[in-house]
Amino acid sequence: MKRLILVSIGLTVLLGGCVGPPVLERQVLGYDEVTSELDQKLLLLNIARVDAGRPIHFTTTSSIAATFDWTTTVGVGAQIEEPSGTNFFNFNWGASASENPTFSIIPISGEDFTKRILTPFEDDAFEFLVFQGGAIDRVMRLMAAGVEVQNPDGSFFRFISNNPDQPQEYEEFRRIAMHLRWLNDNRELFVRSLIFEETLVASHTGAMRAEDINNGFKMGLRWNQNPDGSFKLTRLQAGRVAVTNYDPMRLSDRERFELNEKIRKNPSGFVYLDVRPGGPGGDFPIQGAIKLRSVLQMLVFIGNGIVGAPEFDVEPDERTGAVADNPVTTLKINVVDSKPSTRLASVQYGGRYYTVNDTPWDRSTFATLGDLFQTAVGEVEAVGLPVTISK
Repeated sequence: MKRLILVSIGLTVLLGGCVGPPVLERQVLGYDEVTSELDQKLLLLNIARVDAGRPIHFTTTSSIAATFDWTTTVGVGAQIEEPSGTNFFNFNWGASASENPTFSIIPISGEDFTKRILTPFEDDAFEFLVFQGGAIDRVMRLMAAGVEVQNPDGSFFRFISNNPDQPQEYEEFRRIAMHLRWLNDNRELFVRSLIFEETLVASHTGAMRAEDINNGFKMGLRWNQNPDGSFKLTRLQAGRVAVTNYDPMRLSDRERFELNEKIRKNPSGFVYLDVRPGGPGGDFPIQGAIKLRSVLQMLVFIGNGIVGAPEFDVEPDERTGAVADNPVTTLKINVVDSKPSTRLASVQYGGRYYTVNDTPWDRSTFATLGDLFQTAVGEVEAVGLPVTISK
């Protein structure tokens, strides 16, 4: 009997151990999936609000605290048969799990948040997306308000708007974006930060100690001896982002420094653009800057594109080679009267359903929009008291 009881207890412990981890795994992955879908629906909801002429508003789930309980039971019963003198034992064991989640929901507002969604993205965000393999024309069509054409000294010449309400400028912008896509697909476009040596001390006439040289090296500083015997202190500096049809690293260090000084005249939300004659694609030259949008401007552009200012088809310039994709709409949002049967997130607003068009281009653009929103919002701090819901 003792042996049977021990076996029963062992099975109970084993059963409880088997129930706990799978339940925890399912719930953690489930909460993550729900949070991700909520973020997507909030973006869609605000696009719908723009379409309806309403102001945008965001809410976030700041925390999810869930308590998990695992319960195991064991029971032993006996029945004695007198004629045979045989004892019959009945064993019952079982395990169960339960959870009690608590959600904290925060309406996102306040001056800091407003500034973040109104401030245009900086050029390094553009560089990161293209460097990670994003199609440059897709990134431009979503992030760029237009292209500012500049004189050789960097002064303003004219602006090419990425706005269908201005058809001629919009067509020109689209052709520039497609030309850059063609160059990039053929590995003839460079999108990178300018790297150059910045001089901190031009001439130091005192004696240099080995300790000073080693300490400077650890800090990214470098001492070099000048022809006159003095020493120069320099460090490698990452400057502004440039989009070019030539390799900036083939320029001299001085030329990269001077180019960066020229680019610095532009705000941080401008990406320098220089397609020079004589290089790949140089028969379609352009010098200027890509002016980046803010989160709000991107949402307004997409929302207005549903009805208010829809995009239209634009053919590539005759000087541009074949491009892989050229969809009419940067991010197509389908609006229907009944709930769509799609695996993508959808949201109901004003009696209609909004969802992302189910194509590789639109799914990728929507994912990029979500990444940019998360980047812009950053860490959300509670303003006032959050709304807490316990299940």
